[in-house]
Amino acid sequence: MSENCSQPAQSRETRRNILFTIAVLVLLYYVYVLRAELTLVYVSALIAVVLTPLARAIMRLRIGKWHPGLGLSVVLLIAAVAGLISVFALFALPPAFRDLREFVTELPQRAPELLTRLKHVPLMQRIDVSQLNARIQDFAGNFATFLLKSAKDWAHVVFAVGMGILLTVYFMIDGSRAYQWGMKLVPVEHRARLDRTLTRAEARMGRWLLGQAMLMLILGVCSTVVFVILHVRYAYALGVLMGLFNIIPVVGAMITVSLALVVAALDSWGRVLGVLVFYAIYAQLETSVLTPRIMQSSVNLPGLAILIALLIGSALAGIAGAAVAVPTAVLLAVLIEEYVIAGEHLVTETTSTPSTLHS
Repeated sequence: MSENCSQPAQSRETRRNILFTIAVLVLLYYVYVLRAELTLVYVSALIAVVLTPLARAIMRLRIGKWHPGLGLSVVLLIAAVAGLISVFALFALPPAFRDLREFVTELPQRAPELLTRLKHVPLMQRIDVSQLNARIQDFAGNFATFLLKSAKDWAHVVFAVGMGILLTVYFMIDGSRAYQWGMKLVPVEHRARLDRTLTRAEARMGRWLLGQAMLMLILGVCSTVVFVILHVRYAYALGVLMGLFNIIPVVGAMITVSLALVVAALDSWGRVLGVLVFYAIYAQLETSVLTPRIMQSSVNLPGLAILIALLIGSALAGIAGAAVAVPTAVLLAVLIEEYVIAGEHLVTETTSTPSTLHS
């Protein structure tokens, strides 16, 4: 009789497991389909994590008995950030756009000269130079058409940036309420531990983003100064790109340095050597001095883990995925430290205690 009763219970448990597995697979499928939108939400939440402490610091400012509320503090902070971006755009972007326009204009005339220089490089002798030159000429001639055709993509980028700003503001104002709602889904006995873990992860991710912003600024300023001294063409545009692309650790700087080397090769191999020497010195300085001082306390991840995170992030969501790969790895590292490593330590202690008492 008991066996007959246990069989329906086992079948119900099996059906529940199957349905749960199907639900997880469907959820993962929709996460993959909506990865671009979810990445935008995640990036906005990450920026809000960094800016919220600044907004709360503004709340503590007092004029007599009056002090700004959270909403006004967020508005003031966003206005300050917008002002800084406007000042940057006013002074840095016009020279960069001028250099970019000159690059596109001079590309058809400069390309044959560059390809002639590249013929002397042993590995480049196997490349069909005439076909490569034809493609460069076609790109330069149809650049305006390319811009018109990509207007839809640019509009999508502008819309995504606007939505990202709105999401960031909402996360800063109403993020704590959403966080508390999410914590209610966790069993009561696990809430305190999860809350402490996420708070620690939030602090480390915020420090990472601030540290990465400092590294971006340092690389952008240093590269612009060096390119101007070396008289590399389009120095301002290359410097701005060096700083912006450094949001992607390791890979971003390598991409822009490769572009700078190509541009320097338009004039002389001496400038190519100068760019190589500059990047070699900067990479050594960043690895041995800047990164340990600025990033080590926040990231605390081995280089291999960072490269694997960049590879997975770029494969899932392109440039945006690579940009958020490191903070995501930081979050996962904190969770693993708390629930896997610390959990194993607790299990070891509990299993060793009885034997100690027995002895």
